[in-house]
Amino acid sequence: MTTAPPAKIARPAAKAVQRRRRPVSWSLITAIVLAVLFVIAAVAPNVLATQDPTAQGFADALQPPSFAHWFGTDEAGRDLYSRVIHGTRESLLIGIGAAGIALIAALVLGSIAALGDRVTAAIVNRLIEVVFAFPNLLLALLLVSILGPSPWTQVVAVGVSTAPGYARMVRGQILSAKNAGYVEAARALGHGWWRILGRHVLPNAIRPLVAVFTMAIGQSIVWASGLSFLGLGVAPPSSEWGALLDAGRASILQAPWLTFIPGLVILVLALTATTIGKHIQNSLEKGR
Repeated sequence: MTTAPPAKIARPAAKAVQRRRRPVSWSLITAIVLAVLFVIAAVAPNVLATQDPTAQGFADALQPPSFAHWFGTDEAGRDLYSRVIHGTRESLLIGIGAAGIALIAALVLGSIAALGDRVTAAIVNRLIEVVFAFPNLLLALLLVSILGPSPWTQVVAVGVSTAPGYARMVRGQILSAKNAGYVEAARALGHGWWRILGRHVLPNAIRPLVAVFTMAIGQSIVWASGLSFLGLGVAPPSSEWGALLDAGRASILQAPWLTFIPGLVILVLALTATTIGKHIQNSLEKGR
């Protein structure tokens, strides 16, 4: 009678350990590093800024990017890099505020649409579908034209215009959780509906919103910057990124970096938020 060598017995265990090792996600690491830089720029902009963002020097007006001015200068000779850094706080606050309004409204409307009585659910569903049919930018422009351009109007307009899409998502999540097997098991054990709703349905339906909120911040900043670019948001001489885009329109042929660089920063932030949100979403799905 022969026995297998110890090395052969240990191989399956070693292979199992190798399977459990996950490859390094360089996209997530890059996104986290960028997110940390954006947070530092928002909380302590002087740590990253190289010059006073309001200091004017007309002799250096419309200078292209260089070692002295990394992002170039604007029409008043102000350092664009420092202005972008100091505008991070306002841009992030607008994005977070708009995303918060959108998800709160979505949670309320989606819950009513999924859990309300037949008449109420039908009315809310029709309301969501009608508002969802409007293009986001068109609805935001309509709200801004009614309420008047201002930072708070910008937050409300972007939040309300993006809420219907998230409300449909919340409604689908609640309906899916409502008909899940663990809910049927809780009913069989004699648990009351309100207990099932609070302990099983809503927590499982709301959990994906953590990832959605992260991605919504980047999307909201893009929409808010678009409103500012059209002159319906934060107005120059603010350092908010959309206002920088608006201010650079007049010199877009002579100094294209005034619009290209702030637009690139907005794109990088949106991609950063989306990447982190996608990884959170994947982690939540794997943890089910």
